[in-house]
Amino acid sequence: MNTDDININIQKQLAVVKRGSDELLIEAELVEKLRLSIKTGEPLRIKAGFDPTAPDLHLGHTVLINKLRQFQELGHHVLFLIGDFTGMIGDPTGKSATRPPLTAEQVAENAKSYTAQVFKILKPEQTEVVFNSKWLNELGAAGMLELAASHTVARMLERDDFSKRYKSNQPIAIHEFLYPLLQGYDSVALKADVELGGTDQKFNLLMGRELQKQAGVSQQCVLTMPLLEGLDGVNKMSKSLGNYIGIAEAPEVIFAKIMSISDELMWRYIELLSFESLETIAGWKASVAVGANPRDIKVGFAQELVARFHSSADADKALVDFQTRSKGGIPDEVPEVTITIDGATVGVAQLLKMAGLVNSTSEAFRAIEQGGVKLDSQKITDKGLQLSKGTVITAQVGKRKFANVTIL
Repeated sequence: MNTDDININIQKQLAVVKRGSDELLIEAELVEKLRLSIKTGEPLRIKAGFDPTAPDLHLGHTVLINKLRQFQELGHHVLFLIGDFTGMIGDPTGKSATRPPLTAEQVAENAKSYTAQVFKILKPEQTEVVFNSKWLNELGAAGMLELAASHTVARMLERDDFSKRYKSNQPIAIHEFLYPLLQGYDSVALKADVELGGTDQKFNLLMGRELQKQAGVSQQCVLTMPLLEGLDGVNKMSKSLGNYIGIAEAPEVIFAKIMSISDELMWRYIELLSFESLETIAGWKASVAVGANPRDIKVGFAQELVARFHSSADADKALVDFQTRSKGGIPDEVPEVTITIDGATVGVAQLLKMAGLVNSTSEAFRAIEQGGVKLDSQKITDKGLQLSKGTVITAQVGKRKFANVTIL
């Protein structure tokens, strides 16, 4: 391959790498890494770390995983790092208080779940799943002290979340200062060429560059990706906030949640999560600008995600299910629920709670007030409605929650 062809190849790769990203540090260094990779045929080593703090991945996690997949499409090798050691410390990034550490058992169980889910996106043959306990356990007390001596407390307090906690007299545990050092040491151990992370991880990612420099090895480039907003369009997607879409959720749930996002937020989700080309997405935007219905594009996007995490057949079925619900109909498959009551009747709010359609009777009352409750497809307005023992009825809350309830 001549110089011109190499330069064209590099520019094409850069366009893919930078798609949807926030910042690339340092681009000139990545250009040279790509040039050497093309000449030698050796793929770059692309690292991204995930602390197994919860058993399920959501779409916010897949922003990084999708980018890893794009690196694989370019021929590079992915290091999917599970922080089983650092997970027992807890990443302090963005936290206003010290996080409780996970047990080794919790970390192991969550890590197992991660590996089962991640290959819905990544190519197994180009993925190396690594656990940082392998080298961090071997580091030992002497190695940990040497690592801790590489940076000052003042440098650590440059990090925004530590600085805020310090100024507001919130406690910072000593072990939390070790987290960015250990994450950086991971890059030394893995000889990473590029490390990916969210915009909130920039301090930790740059720590990897610094420790590689101190170790006398080639410094990694850093690629930061935006944090994906949740369904509310405001806060970062988070399971604790309930604004998430889990990749292991049922097909019809993923589909319906995608359809619930605003038309404006849809474009951000598409840019960060769709595998369609930028040219295709630009064509969609142009069609909407001249009158096309964005709902049609959202449907296609929802089907793309359901097919990725489940199957094309599931995507088609989820679409039919959504259309049925949108028209006020009852889906073909509705959970069967049996509830047992003490008296002869049960109030509608209590029925909805016992059937698992709401978390509390107060939530049920609000849903009734808002016109979101139906029994056998009939809207309910009477919050005092009583249903008799022996009744079998289809209960619905909102557009997505159904149950065939038998009262015993």
